[in-house]
Amino acid sequence: MKVALTVNDFLRRAELLYPHRIGIVDEPDQPAESWGEVTYAEMARRGRAQAAALDALGIGVGERVAIVSHNSARLLTALFGVSGSGRVLVPINFRLAAEEVRYIVEHSGARVLCIDPELEDALRDVPCEFRFVIGAENDAPLEHADPVPWVADENATATINYTSGTTARPKGVQLTHRNIWLNATTFGWHLGLNDRDVYLHTLPQFHCNGWGVLYAATGIGAKHVIIRKIDGTEILRRVEEHGVTVMCAAPAVANAIVDAAPMWDGPIPGRDRTRIVLAGAPPPTKTIERIESELGWEFIQIYGLTETTPLLTMNRNRAEFDRLAPAEKAVKLSRAGGPTIGVEARISPDGEVIVRGNHVMAGYWDQPDATADAIHPASDDPDGPDWFHTGDGGFIDEDCYVTISDRRKDVIISGGENVSSIEVEDAIFSHPEVAEVAVIGIPDEKWGELVTALVVLTAGSTLTEADIIAHTRTKLAGYKCPKKVELRDTLARTATGKLQKFKLREPYWAGLQRNVN
Repeated sequence: MKVALTVNDFLRRAELLYPHRIGIVDEPDQPAESWGEVTYAEMARRGRAQAAALDALGIGVGERVAIVSHNSARLLTALFGVSGSGRVLVPINFRLAAEEVRYIVEHSGARVLCIDPELEDALRDVPCEFRFVIGAENDAPLEHADPVPWVADENATATINYTSGTTARPKGVQLTHRNIWLNATTFGWHLGLNDRDVYLHTLPQFHCNGWGVLYAATGIGAKHVIIRKIDGTEILRRVEEHGVTVMCAAPAVANAIVDAAPMWDGPIPGRDRTRIVLAGAPPPTKTIERIESELGWEFIQIYGLTETTPLLTMNRNRAEFDRLAPAEKAVKLSRAGGPTIGVEARISPDGEVIVRGNHVMAGYWDQPDATADAIHPASDDPDGPDWFHTGDGGFIDEDCYVTISDRRKDVIISGGENVSSIEVEDAIFSHPEVAEVAVIGIPDEKWGELVTALVVLTAGSTLTEADIIAHTRTKLAGYKCPKKVELRDTLARTATGKLQKFKLREPYWAGLQRNVN
């Protein structure tokens, strides 16, 4: 007997076992858009209503539905209502500029576009066959909302998640129901989720579907607490109010929390109860120590990519670390971690981390060449099995733990967001007074890496650093724009004219053990 693994399994179990339990506490200060408190039975009913509404629009199985939204109960439910009815959800980064959103909608072939009310004006000119503003406008009638049954297929694409990489345009990562199901159950098991947990959505839900933890939390009957805007003090308040026990975040979010802690009036909430999962870039050991000592929360680090759904490795406290001093333990925890169940990791002959497992994507949407570049045999075993090539340099130590030491592809991770240096270079170079440009990431205590542009101007130009930043803001999302611009007379190149970015990066990273931050 074989039963297809689909995202429906998680919400179906929650509805069956915990129908009257509050499943979601929606954002309280958005009354026009908020659902308030929603039981799991109601969440499941609303998911079916979403599917029925797509039936009424004539959106068929396999067709794409795009949504641009801050964290919300509706987006969380759409991950089940849209994907679980055989359609493909395309969750889009709400920080993107209109031009970037337009590209994703067009490239994915989405027939439906749902837009957060806060973004309605900014995205007014993004065309789509069916457009809805999230809220009353796209809430399907909840009576008689029985969708057409979907013949479940675990190999069907459930979501397409666009990620910045080594090209000027983002690539659409096709994640199947099987990818998502196995990632979620593996993550939930390693994290030790249970039905007493309360999960705070400090991670954007569009980020690789909240790393899959939101599916695991649903299936186990945990409570979801929605938060739209990230603020360290507000996170502490939610932890206290709702008894939050687990959250996921980029290192910059963790820094915001520990920076807010000294101003908190009273004992830090969640001490000896809350665990925080970080990923996106290896956090400094100082951040790890502060989380464990000042907050009293458990620090957990994972490593992965959108292309791997994302979970590849996990590093959390283990018995062998108990005897270590805080600084020593922080060093141990700063590694990416050991492979999770079902994942194989190794280092290729040229030092790249390559992986195999059930979490690896089906491929890049409508980009077979890019898929072949990412998934292929290792160079030392050309006739062997396929491996996913992460583009990250690293090593595996005597504990079989992976450490990421370098980023081999032109991707900068700033505040947990992937930024394609090539995309930023293209935006800057579109200015007629820019002769040459190289964009690199340099270490930064708050953001991990700072997007930095090294620019050579045309003869006679009077452009300033501020002018260049302002120009890129007309082309790109704010987080992609350079925070620092340096004007140069020349840029280091090879004899064949290729930029030598490693030489440009060297002065900024000198003295550091790793070339990622």
